Amino acid sequence: MLNISIVLYRPAWEEEVLPLVAELLRVKNLRKIYLLDNTEPAHRKAETAQQKETLAAQFGSPKVRYMAMEENLGYGRAHNIALRESAYYRTELHLVMNSDIRVKAEDIDAMHDWMLAHPQVGQLMPKVLSPDGTQQYLAKRLPSPMDVFGRRFLPAWMIEKRNKRYELRDLDLERPVNAPYLSGCFMLLRTKAAVEAGLFDERYFMYPEDIDLTRTIHRHYLTLYYPAWTIVHAHARSSYKNKHMLRIHIQNMCLYFNKWGWLFDKERHTFNNL
Repeated sequence: MLNISIVLYRPAWEEEVLPLVAELLRVKNLRKIYLLDNTEPAHRKAETAQQKETLAAQFGSPKVRYMAMEENLGYGRAHNIALRESAYYRTELHLVMNSDIRVKAEDIDAMHDWMLAHPQVGQLMPKVLSPDGTQQYLAKRLPSPMDVFGRRFLPAWMIEKRNKRYELRDLDLERPVNAPYLSGCFMLLRTKAAVEAGLFDERYFMYPEDIDLTRTIHRHYLTLYYPAWTIVHAHARSSYKNKHMLRIHIQNMCLYFNKWGWLFDKERHTFNNL
């Protein structure tokens, strides 16, 4: 069986959330969908009566659990609420995903069955496309400070070769890759593996928690980019457009490098030798 958790923040209900939930309810192996709303209570109260009626009708399914947070807990901390329930109920797999994902229910069922048949795999991410059909390179090697900050603040031509290697574009991405970093936009997790890894590190408010969890699972399991299935991701890249989000990104990446090492990260060197 499978649980799915989606963290929301001022979401586009009609355009994103409701169509996605409707599709996810078609998943045959579904146990529960957790909608974890980090939107500030004051903003949630501003929803129109019509929106509330629409939400109530959609959430009438016993397989949907809507949870309104009293504060913005951040990405990983909110997902951990649902992950702990998956562990408590011994739900074999747990899918962490964004609300801006488009995926077919039958593909989730196929990934579910494939994961159960391959117990050595702790995490899986399919091929990710943009709405225009171009590929998003969201399976990566573990980042160094230059990989993170160089691609943000240096001209593209200066880091083009390095960036291609970081994004695994030096490999054949039509084949599965055991990558140490898989994007948090769609993380199909073996619950046991996630628990053994300690779940998401709640010291991060958002951004590097997916790197942190994938590399920890990678120690004992395969963490696979698996292109047999495809999803569509309307990637917002908020920190490229908003100075506040950029500040949060920088602060949390500093926490990440303080934890794992800025220049000396032996595990990074080992895992990146793909």
